[in-house]
Amino acid sequence: MGTSQLIRTAIIGAGPRGTSVLERLLAHAAARPGAAALQIDVIDPYPAGSGHVWQPGQSRLYLMNTQSFYPTLIPEDPALAPPVAGTTFNGWRARQLRTPVPSLTEDERSELATLGPGDFPSRAIYGRYLRCTLEDLLKRLPDGVTVRFHEASAESVVPSGDGTFDVGLAGGGSLQADSVVLALGHIPSRLNPEQRELQSSAARMGLRYLPPAVPADVDWDEIPAGEPVLVRGMGLNFFDAMGQLTEGRGGKFIDAGHRLDYRPSGQEPLIIAASRRGTPYRTKAALNGYYPRSVRLRYLTGAALQRFSAAGIRPGFDHDLWPLLHRDTLWAYYSTLVRSQSGAVAEPAAFLDSLDHALHPHSHSAANWEDAMASVLAIHVAPRHRLDLRGLAAPLAGRTFASRTELDAAVVEYLMDDARRSALGEDDPLKMAIGALHHGRAVLKTAVADGGITDESWVAGLRGWFESFVEGLASGPPALRAEQLAALARAGVVSFVGPDPKFGLDRRTGMFTAASPWVKGPPAAATTMVEALAPANRVSANDSPLMTQLLADGLVRPRLMMTAEGAPVQATGLDVSPHPYRPVAANGSVTDGLYVLGLQLSAAQWGTAIAAEAVQPGGPTYPSGQRTLRDADEIAQAILRR
Repeated sequence: MGTSQLIRTAIIGAGPRGTSVLERLLAHAAARPGAAALQIDVIDPYPAGSGHVWQPGQSRLYLMNTQSFYPTLIPEDPALAPPVAGTTFNGWRARQLRTPVPSLTEDERSELATLGPGDFPSRAIYGRYLRCTLEDLLKRLPDGVTVRFHEASAESVVPSGDGTFDVGLAGGGSLQADSVVLALGHIPSRLNPEQRELQSSAARMGLRYLPPAVPADVDWDEIPAGEPVLVRGMGLNFFDAMGQLTEGRGGKFIDAGHRLDYRPSGQEPLIIAASRRGTPYRTKAALNGYYPRSVRLRYLTGAALQRFSAAGIRPGFDHDLWPLLHRDTLWAYYSTLVRSQSGAVAEPAAFLDSLDHALHPHSHSAANWEDAMASVLAIHVAPRHRLDLRGLAAPLAGRTFASRTELDAAVVEYLMDDARRSALGEDDPLKMAIGALHHGRAVLKTAVADGGITDESWVAGLRGWFESFVEGLASGPPALRAEQLAALARAGVVSFVGPDPKFGLDRRTGMFTAASPWVKGPPAAATTMVEALAPANRVSANDSPLMTQLLADGLVRPRLMMTAEGAPVQATGLDVSPHPYRPVAANGSVTDGLYVLGLQLSAAQWGTAIAAEAVQPGGPTYPSGQRTLRDADEIAQAILRR
């Protein structure tokens, strides 16, 4: 900063992460009256606050994956500088019912009128919360602080040699800053080789291919009514596509008493859904909080992590951490089974005592605790009541189907069973096993951050198998989505391909094809294919002018991790120094004044796409819940100290 009495900082990215840094800068500036003046430049082609993903004008059919009580932009940690304005999303929601801000639209007022703490908000209404929070912050700027917004893309960040940076903007022009925060969020990404081939072949053959994209960016009207459309992926983006192509075209879901039915508008395409599992993500249980209250971790705990640290052990995922979470999952399942299903377990009290002994980490060596548990189950629990974790994640595994019609019936049965279990909430053993995994994920985020586990276990274990496993179980949509999908399948609007699908192009018929080796009959075919996937979060595959420049100039580099065989593997995120996160340059140096927050930290943290968690009264508070907000706080403090 030299002798300047003005601190200039540029925040690139005006979505939730960038706005968090802005909020923390204002909080610390307010706590330091009389300090140097602060100029904040916020750069994003999309309106500030909501950024790209959370635009208030998008379809209200796009739902958040968390309930109203969960997300927050404003930290609640009393150890941090108090905010100058703002509250949690749920606090804002309640406030709008009492004294709505004049800028709310009629659609927003209508949604808020029926939105409760346990309901799933639209992304549009969360975007309005982000915008309103930013507006409140700007009304309370501390003395000496100015904020300027630039609705443009940043295309370059270049050190000036005097400790400052030149930030180049799209369309010409630049600005100077003493520090720069990269809060880029979802950046454009190059397609993988298979996707590029599908796209180029589709262009040559006159087919429609919709690559991975933010759902609100897709022109769904491009997909013709009455014709088959192949949709690859049955995660959260699938339900976005499903909603736009059904309710979004005038169809109606009708409450038939014991189930939902669907009344088509006649404008729907014939959706053919495919994914590796052959089924969508499992739906969330009906709970009063984000985590089930009846589940408490007994093995994968903060104390267990401290024991590793005290012993000087850098734990491996498969060897050290997963066995603890596996035990928690088993205990959650069987303790719920005993509580909720009378007669399912012989001698319940003796069973739980024996299971507790078998699962205790110090009762058996790592090699035989599972054998001890199996012996206990053989005595007390009939096979039909035992937990099959692999089967939980792959419900169609081991089955073959004589036709896609038979498969469709099996998927509908799975969907209705899953929705039924979700409605049971804390009384369903399977959902409570998933609840333990959900609790464990919060602990794991703390355990693995900043090199907390070995590289080889990050590559082979955490990212190699566990991430997709737990996402399919614990990151699903509300149960309503399963009921809607079942209704669509019964109405003939949606059908399924089956597990392990293979996609291709039939040049003879001029159509995309998809077939499962476990389903007999001809492949599904369509002239339109949709990738119901988010763009890849991989910095080395980016298609962003700014990230391309930073990599080309050597100002940043992807992180390399070593496999168990000693081979280097490029991780998805940037190589960064310990928090406050600063990118490591190609030559191994760290550039002072350049910071990273959000998705590009995916090689230093796990679960970077999940919003900050508001404090749940009576519920567990995990350090990882507001980690992003604490990271933003550390960045703000570092900026003001320069």
